[in-house]
Amino acid sequence: MQTEKVINYVVDWLKEYATNAGMKGFIIGISGGIDSAVTSTLCAKTGLSVLCLEMPIHQATSQVSRALNHIEWLQSNFNDVKKTQVNLTPVFDSLVKSLPAVDNEESRFMSLANTRARLRMTTLYYFAALEGYLVAGTGNKVEDFGVGFYTKYGDGGVDLSPIADLLKTEVYTIAKHLGINKDIIDAAPTDGLWGDNRTDEDQIGASYPELEWAMKMDDEGKNTSDFSGREQAVFTIYKRFNNANKHKMIPIPICKIPTFFK
Repeated sequence: MQTEKVINYVVDWLKEYATNAGMKGFIIGISGGIDSAVTSTLCAKTGLSVLCLEMPIHQATSQVSRALNHIEWLQSNFNDVKKTQVNLTPVFDSLVKSLPAVDNEESRFMSLANTRARLRMTTLYYFAALEGYLVAGTGNKVEDFGVGFYTKYGDGGVDLSPIADLLKTEVYTIAKHLGINKDIIDAAPTDGLWGDNRTDEDQIGASYPELEWAMKMDDEGKNTSDFSGREQAVFTIYKRFNNANKHKMIPIPICKIPTFFK
């Protein structure tokens, strides 16, 4: 990958899109992870205004500190980068208390994890509307188009996706080139939706390099029977997530009424 050229291309694309849309800049949720760090830096390099939101919901202290350190780094290296902290923990807790009890606690736990992401999306759009900003997405190619590892209308609810055509390993390459803080680069990827230390790999069962390999094999038309051992296990994991989350990756189905009914 021609890293510098890719960076310049994305930055130019972001600036042109915002200018043509008549928007002042970008708003982005900073999680303390690699994707939001790279995306926010690319947005800042446009020279347009960038508002960084830090929105903890029972967040691990390490994630909060990485996020705040990154925002400080952005502000020391770029002009017109602003920070707003919104503690969504009381909002989340209040919503949980208002919801009726259910028998299936495992399903409830998953649903509430996704609710965290949707509360953050709502908050991002609140400030975006106030300031005239575009909500910048942080999803990479593997998450958005491979395994669908994001929350529909949560972190998937954005105005534009600057790194969605970059594999996770490519995001790391760009991060190093940009000089992103080492603690973010070294941190294990996590969606931070569970209030514990589980990583993306813990949840998926495969690493991002493994998933990138499986995505490539799938694009080449390979089948599970073409592999054995760990490769077969990884490909099976990839296909399971890809199939289950296909609804996130395709346009919303529309019931087209036959013209002779109208």
